[in-house]
Amino acid sequence: MTEGIVNPLHISRFIKIYDEEAVKKGVRISIGFDFSTYISITETTPTKRATYPNFRPDRSPIKEGDGFWIVGVDTNNEVVLLDAARLYDLSCGNFAEHLESLKAFYAVPAVHAHSEDSCTCMAPSAKKITGKVCYLGDLWVRKDFRGQGMPRIAAGIAFGVSFALWMPDFLCALVAQWSLDKGVVAQYDMPHHEPGGSILRLVEEQAEDDDWLIWLTGDELKSRIDGHNTSAQF
Repeated sequence: MTEGIVNPLHISRFIKIYDEEAVKKGVRISIGFDFSTYISITETTPTKRATYPNFRPDRSPIKEGDGFWIVGVDTNNEVVLLDAARLYDLSCGNFAEHLESLKAFYAVPAVHAHSEDSCTCMAPSAKKITGKVCYLGDLWVRKDFRGQGMPRIAAGIAFGVSFALWMPDFLCALVAQWSLDKGVVAQYDMPHHEPGGSILRLVEEQAEDDDWLIWLTGDELKSRIDGHNTSAQF
């Protein structure tokens, strides 16, 4: 991506927009870095699907500084929003290879993966996603807060935090077809979409997915943040 210096003030202004949107909806946003804590939250959140192994310390530990999570709670301090992000160092490979090797999900696939686990990536652009790659996943919104723009809020905060921490070369996610059809993905504001991002089978997780790849480049991410600060009046 374009070289530059992270401006903490610009990023804080960018994140503040989404934090204030959450406050207006009665949601308080927090950011954490200990994924053992995150899993303890997700496991006790009703209706939340089990978190995939790429965000679970027992299967894919995330080094300090290489990941963060977002939690939003309502006025009763009950969870209404969850999201997570981690950094993949793909300087010697690409996202397609990372998925198909199962290293995107398990630190050591030979130890943790089931013998029948598999992942096929057919999205052509996945082979071009290299370098510092921020992966977003595990988004969950409580039913009574759906349709209120919560994915947009989560994505905006994740964009700002990931840029501040890593200035990634790419930011990407894997999403189900229904999330595109229902307009959820449009809220993420990622301009690039391709089918066949991850045709996944994880036996122990009882997971069988056929997800799209969505992404934006590091330069596009920087432009979002810089564009806001150029147009905003302070």
